[in-house]
Amino acid sequence: MFSGIIADVGRIAEAGDREGGLRLVIATGALDLSDVQLGDSIAVNGVCLTAVKIDGKTFTVDVSRETLNCTVGLDAINAPVNLEKALRLADRLGGHLVSGHVDGVGVVLAFTDLGESWRLVVRAPQALAKFIAVKGSITINGVSLTINHVSGGEFSVNLIPHTLQMTNLKNLRAGSRVNLEVDLIARYVERMMSAQEE
Repeated sequence: MFSGIIADVGRIAEAGDREGGLRLVIATGALDLSDVQLGDSIAVNGVCLTAVKIDGKTFTVDVSRETLNCTVGLDAINAPVNLEKALRLADRLGGHLVSGHVDGVGVVLAFTDLGESWRLVVRAPQALAKFIAVKGSITINGVSLTINHVSGGEFSVNLIPHTLQMTNLKNLRAGSRVNLEVDLIARYVERMMSAQEE
């Protein structure tokens, strides 16, 4: 589990084919890997991946073809990626509970400078629209955000300068594709409601 509070923006240093998927070497900057062990989970652009090698300021992960098919941003050399280590039970939950299992890929419709903040408008896949609610939580490329407005499958969030400084969201433009994970609670509520109707 993760919180959606990004610890570092790393980059994809290497990407090589591996059994239909990719083996990635991720270079970190500020992320402390001293307490990371083989088999630990690290969220990369919101995708929960397993560290299979740790070497100084880099770690290696394997990404399956299935994961590549339902996510974006994991296959370009030197691409900036948001990084977060898995939560420990004693950690503060500064964002919201994030599983690292991407629900779908959204498209940025607008990214507007409002002066003190930026307004990001995203179109989510229609299947996710029922999980998106005003004042609810959503994860964009691994970043925990609060939804401000919803219209069908489109929603907007506000980004403060600190969030832009600490994440790769500052690189987004209209047409950019982003990894989305809906709120876990919304997902379970929808499942319970649909089970009552069966």
